[in-house]
Formats: sequence, structure tokens, C-alpha cells
Amino acid sequence: MPILSAPSHPLSDEEVGRIRNDFPLLANELNGRPLIYLDSGATSQNPISVMEAEQEYYEQRNAAVHRGAHSLAVEATDAYEFARTTVASFIGASPDEIVFTSNATEALNLVAYSLSNASLGLGGDAARPYALGPGDSIVVTEMEHHANLIPWQELAARTGATLRYIPVDDDGALRLEEAASVIDGSTKLLAFTHVSNVLGTINPVAELVSLARGVGALTVLDACQSVPHLPLDVAALDVDFVAFSGHKMLGPTGIGALYGRAKHLHAMPPFLTGGSMITTVTMERAEYLPPPTRFEAGTQRISQAVALGSAVNYLAETGMDRIEEWERLLGERLVVGLEAIDGIRVLGPRSGQPRIGLAAFDVDGVHAHDVGQYLDSRGIAVRVGHHCAQPLHRRLGLTASTRASTYLYNTTDEVDAFLTAVAEVRSFFGASA
Repeated sequence: MPILSAPSHPLSDEEVGRIRNDFPLLANELNGRPLIYLDSGATSQNPISVMEAEQEYYEQRNAAVHRGAHSLAVEATDAYEFARTTVASFIGASPDEIVFTSNATEALNLVAYSLSNASLGLGGDAARPYALGPGDSIVVTEMEHHANLIPWQELAARTGATLRYIPVDDDGALRLEEAASVIDGSTKLLAFTHVSNVLGTINPVAELVSLARGVGALTVLDACQSVPHLPLDVAALDVDFVAFSGHKMLGPTGIGALYGRAKHLHAMPPFLTGGSMITTVTMERAEYLPPPTRFEAGTQRISQAVALGSAVNYLAETGMDRIEEWERLLGERLVVGLEAIDGIRVLGPRSGQPRIGLAAFDVDGVHAHDVGQYLDSRGIAVRVGHHCAQPLHRRLGLTASTRASTYLYNTTDEVDAFLTAVAEVRSFFGASA
């Protein structure tokens, strides 16, 4: 298999220092200061090996895949399918269960539109069990970002199904005691995030999947903030679909993936149609190839897929267990430090609770955009706004927050510098007593 082995010892600041040499952008300055990049929850930086993989593809193998008989086309096809095998191995799937998409948003829309097509009667008898209609329900959570909320709102509107949600408590945890009543015999699909992009909360996948299985509902896991940061095995999680983006896991933009359990992908009708996904076409109708090709119409994102395969190998070689532990340490350092600053409200789990290496917070008396601009002036890049999670911010009584998100290349010194700068914000804007 293409996945490489990783060392067993924990990551340290010294090793992270060496890792940073693989990321040339991190050597830049921001506003005359050394860049401290704490926005990997939005998009991560690329190691040299990933950039070289994409460049090497264009210099040595660029050709259309799955349609040429010449040697270059064969090499391009092999590189594309090798990337699929690499990504599949990374999450414990089979290659035919991995559909390449533009991003996680498209992956989630693929499922929603395929179910919508099934609800219109497309796909024949095989697709009929995937149809939704009045009387059915779709369940999400109150902490979803828009990519895993709006597609299900639209699916409900197209089919007549009802959209329900599992609420969160004041600490940003799902109210599991209410989930059992929200998920009932009418539920056809449960879609939820593995890790909140605002709260850092790691949701109890097993409990939620068990509730869905109990009523025969499909499960869709938004893994945008977990696949890059935690070891993930789709078979162990027992979910039906998983969506994630390449640009959040050291890969390029424009590439993502959908894992789908093989039996579902074989039964579901396609989302997009056109070239490269058919067996025969007449002027009246078409027959489609088996998955995953059935769901990859048109010329694909070949170089991006190849580069994503390289990113996966970089993560695997570093070790996902080690990355998870390093980010746990950074995340705890973030939260403990923020909790110690007057006028700061940390969103999500308190210190000592499980979370990934990110923390969103509100600064009393200072708008998040002003916080972000102050940090930017100190060379620190963070995310501000609603983080594409307006309902969650509304639930927490906020319109916006500031989020610092770490990755394997961030050091403890960077976290400390960030905390020092945050402690200056209120006095700078005259908000402190």
C-alpha cells in the first residue's frame, strides 16, 4: 500500500521546527513580523512535496484520464487512480468507495442531489429505498457549518421531508438526551459534523450512528475538521458517507472526496451527468458506469488529486496519532491561556475537555473583526466572522467570533505569542476597565 509508516515518539517543538522547513510560506513575514499562521481550520499550508507532486504531474504526465490509449494517458490514469487508492487507505476504505469532488461542499451536495434524484424516481428499483417524501425527516445538528446544513434544507424543500435538528447546550455539546427523540421512525438521514469548526467539540459518532441505525437512517459525517487532525477509520465509525476537503489537510484547493459505502454508491443515481461516466448512450437515454466513475462526470481534477495523494502520504509519514496528540496539547494551551485573560469568553469545551487544536472566542467590548485586525498587525493570521456557522453563533448569542486554529506545523511559542497579543486587545481598543 502507498501509505508510509510513522515514528512512534511524540512530536516536539524541535521536530515541529524541522517540519516547518517543509512549508516555505511559514517563513514569510506579515506586516513586518514573522508570520504566525493560526488559520488552518480555514485552509492549511502546503509542504514542498505536495507542490512538487502537482508540478511534476504537469511536467511529466498531463493527459486526460480514462479515455486515451496513448502512454501518457495511461500514466495520467495510473497517477489519478493511485491517488484514489492512497486516500482510501488513509481512511480505511476501498478505492471504489472514494469519489473525488471539488471539495467537501460538493461531496455533501452529491449525496443530497443523488437522494433528490432518487426521490424523483430516477435510478430505478435500486434507488427507490433512497427516496424521500412528505412524512420523512432529515436530522442535522445545531452546530453544523453551512456546507452541511443548506444541502439538507434544499433536499427537504425539494422532497417535502421535514428538517429537524439536535440542539447544543451552552458549553457547545450536543444534547444527546434530546437526540433520541429527534431521531425517530420518520428519519431517513442523519447528517452531522465529526468536529465543530467553531467549538472544536469532538462529537460522539458511535452514539449518534447507533441512534440512526436503530431507525434505519443513513448517516453522513462531515469530516472536514477531523480527517486532517485525527486518525479516522470509516469502517470502525460505521458511517455511510464521509465528506472532506483536500485544502484543509495540506493538499491543494479544488479537490475533496466523498466516501460512500459501496452498496449505497452502486444503488444511487448520479448527481452530475455527461462524459466519462457512461457505458452506452443513445439519443434517448444513457447507461452509467459503476461507482466511483458514475459520480465523476467530465474531466476531473487530476493534478489536484495527485497532490492530495502526496499530502496524505505526508500526514501518514508524520503520523496521525502524533498529529492528534500535538494538536491536543496546542489546543489545551490555547484554551487555558484564553480562559486566563479578562474579558474573554471561549466558545465550546472548557480546558481539560476533549477538543482539537482550535479555539474560537469572543472579546468583551471588541468586535471580532477588530480583534482580527489587531492580531494581523502583530503578524498573526486568524479567522474572524461567523465561520459559515450562523445558526450556532446565533444560539450562543453572538454574530461573530475570533478563531485560532493550529496544525502540525505550529509551535508552543506561536501559541504563547498569540495569547500575549490577545491579552493586549481590550486595552488597545479601550474596552478594559
